[in-house]
Amino acid sequence: MNIHDEIIVILDFGSQTTQLIARRIREQKVYCEILPFSTDLEVILAKKPKGIVLSGGPASVYDSDAPLCGNALFEMDIPILGICYGAQLMVQQMGGSVENADKREFGKAELTIQLTDGLFAGLETGEYKHQVWMSHGDRVKEMPEGFVTSATSDNSIYAAFRHDTKPFSAVQFHPEVAHTLIGTDVLRNFIFGICGCSPNWTMHSFIESNVEMIRNKVGSAKVICALSGGVDSSVTAAIVHRAIGDQLTCIYVNNGLMRTGESESILRFFKEKSKLKVIDVNAEEFFLGELEGIVDPEVKRRRIGLGFIKIFEEQAAKLGEVDYLAQGTLYPDVIESVSFRGDVPIKSHHNVGGLPEVMKLDLIEPLRELFKDEVRELGLELGLPEEAIYRQPFPGPGLGIRIMGEVTAERLRVLRQADVIVLEEMKKSGLYRQVWQSFAVLLPIQTVGVMGDYRTYENVIAIRAVDSKDAMTADWSRLPYDILQIISGRIINEVRGVNRVVYDISSKPPSTIEWE
Repeated sequence: MNIHDEIIVILDFGSQTTQLIARRIREQKVYCEILPFSTDLEVILAKKPKGIVLSGGPASVYDSDAPLCGNALFEMDIPILGICYGAQLMVQQMGGSVENADKREFGKAELTIQLTDGLFAGLETGEYKHQVWMSHGDRVKEMPEGFVTSATSDNSIYAAFRHDTKPFSAVQFHPEVAHTLIGTDVLRNFIFGICGCSPNWTMHSFIESNVEMIRNKVGSAKVICALSGGVDSSVTAAIVHRAIGDQLTCIYVNNGLMRTGESESILRFFKEKSKLKVIDVNAEEFFLGELEGIVDPEVKRRRIGLGFIKIFEEQAAKLGEVDYLAQGTLYPDVIESVSFRGDVPIKSHHNVGGLPEVMKLDLIEPLRELFKDEVRELGLELGLPEEAIYRQPFPGPGLGIRIMGEVTAERLRVLRQADVIVLEEMKKSGLYRQVWQSFAVLLPIQTVGVMGDYRTYENVIAIRAVDSKDAMTADWSRLPYDILQIISGRIINEVRGVNRVVYDISSKPPSTIEWE
């Protein structure tokens, strides 16, 4: 059976935790995709979903500009789970009513289950209280015909409900967050009990399916792969190589925006520990020229992305007739580059959005539907060594988006020296593998300092370290003060041009992991 024969579709209404819903479903080895709430019903039905999840969201369903889905969705017999806003949307669009609540529910709440079939199969009922996480200011005023209450909370008599005959269920709480202690049980009951899915989404089945698809798509054509040395491009190269062997040529472009010694290390790794054909291109001067005078982060990203494409085209021409470009686009890249509400995405990614019309290469993106932890699992399944798999993520645009403001050779020098110190101390302390990412950022400001009794007016370095599982959400890492003290002291003492170090304590959301 094809691994995409069973799919859960998530319609996103703007919740900060929509991606968590996807992660929780995939943890059950069931494939799912996130689509904008406005997706045409024909597009949804074409995927033949086993179930549909309506996410939460910041709006109120009675607002004049509230995001809605078509009523026809509720005329189908496809199982639907509404979460928070999605639950209220189900109520309103099926004839009930929702109003602003006198007592809002934000944070931990206690749930009392009344009906133990469906979503709550196997869970304790009666007087037992289950901890859940609420985040809503509206409440269901009147239930639509055919619905019954399945659970209550102190401030909501309709904390969960379901339809008597249709496979529709809804919860006011968020089963996807860790604070809802029964969240996994609820999602499992929906996925397996109500939707009837099977746990077939594994990296072994993914490899089998994608190797076959790549072979069928490529045939006898040649493929080039954009190889950065990071986890994503390394795994992309490995799975494409498994599919087509020597038809693949990898191109490593040194854009001058790498960390100290990284290009040499990457090339040495692939020459000594892989069977890949790798072409090394030094394009430092080219990229510095493209970035001269540029301060807007979106313009930086676009210029770097277009620069890569230009070089790939040139190298492909030297190889003869090449038809395809393989690259390591991930699912979070796709999600962040698409606007689900409004006109502006979170940020554009250099490897998302297709290729310029002038480029004659078609794309192969075998990781486009995977989260980062799934990519690591896939890499291990493909036999890549742990040293390649468990490197901390490094952005495609490199240090170009860790320098706030214009990128110059001197500013790159400052950031590289600071970044080396961050990584050295994280590895010494044993924290490197414990955090998701740790790195330095060069700020576009200077501050007054005193060094050796002399006044200084020099650069500020920000340290960023986050904990995450898939990069869709992240919390700032609580690094020990003594580690921060060592990092700060070394940077100020060893990096000429820096007199102040600060630590970033913002989480994602509302911030992103990278500063640009």
